[in-house]
Amino acid sequence: MKNEPLKIKKRGEDGSRIITLRIREETLAALDKIAAEANYSRNELINLMLVHGIENIIIDS
Repeated sequence: MKNEPLKIKKRGEDGSRIITLRIREETLAALDKIAAEANYSRNELINLMLVHGIENIIIDS
């Protein structure tokens, strides 16, 4: 087996950005419940939901 170096990126250089968000307590509790049931982190779940929303949104004019 060839001894190749391990290549890693610095943390935060994966194309992701950290943001601050205000969210209602009830919404956060519901997100946490769904995340726990689906075995996802809160962050993973929110990202999946955002991508789905962006890909499926219709802006009514």
